[in-house]
Order: sequence, then structure tokens, then C-alpha cells
Amino acid sequence: MPKIEKTEAEWRAELDPEQYRVLRQKGTAAPFSGEYDHVFEPGTYVCAGCGTELFESETKYDSGCGWPAFYAAKSDDAIDEETDVTHGMIRTEVMCANCGGHLGHVFPDGPAPTGVRYCINSAALKLDEK
Repeated sequence: MPKIEKTEAEWRAELDPEQYRVLRQKGTAAPFSGEYDHVFEPGTYVCAGCGTELFESETKYDSGCGWPAFYAAKSDDAIDEETDVTHGMIRTEVMCANCGGHLGHVFPDGPAPTGVRYCINSAALKLDEK
């Protein structure tokens, strides 16, 4: 599947300011401020930028970190990861594989069965409820 490519003007026209800041400028929402931090309704979380299915609600859990947390992505093809060395830290950034939008970061401190915690900005997500 070809990746979505749009101009910055097109992204700005389609996304609200917070979505644009997070998805296109690699921003981070304040902890405990996001819409989906404490939402546990059944459904599929999709990229707010392009609609790609990213996470299932069954893999969401309350990590206490202040952002929606998941222990697994919907599929290996849904996300891309790369090393992020900003802010004096070494982390693994998570991006939508389809549009390249910044989602958040993944850490090696999650629950079984994967042991990872995808810490994702609410502004990068939309919940398609079942």
C-alpha cells in the first residue's frame, strides 16, 4: 500500500491544531489531559490523521503514565518505530506506518504477554467503537 503523502497545508486543513502539533510536529500532550487516557470502551483505535487501524481496545490498559497505553499494536504493519534522541533521552518513537504521523513512544515496561508499553497521545487517535 502506498504511503499517504500530503503537503503541510493539506495536513493543517484536515487536522485540528492539537492533532497537527502531535501528528505532524512530534508534539506531546500534557499527561492526564487526553480524551482517551481513561476510556476503555470496546473498539479499534485508528490514526487521527489517516484512519489506519493501530490498536485494539482489548490491548489497552491503565498504566498510570497519563497517556493511553497498549501492550500490542493491531499488526506489525500498522506502526513504524525509530530511535528518538530528543530531550536528552534515548527512546523509541512510534509512528503510523501509513501516514508517518507521530503517535508516541514504546517502552520495555509493559505487562505480559508482550512486556511493552505503547504510550500514545490521545490527539493521535480516534476510537471506532464496536
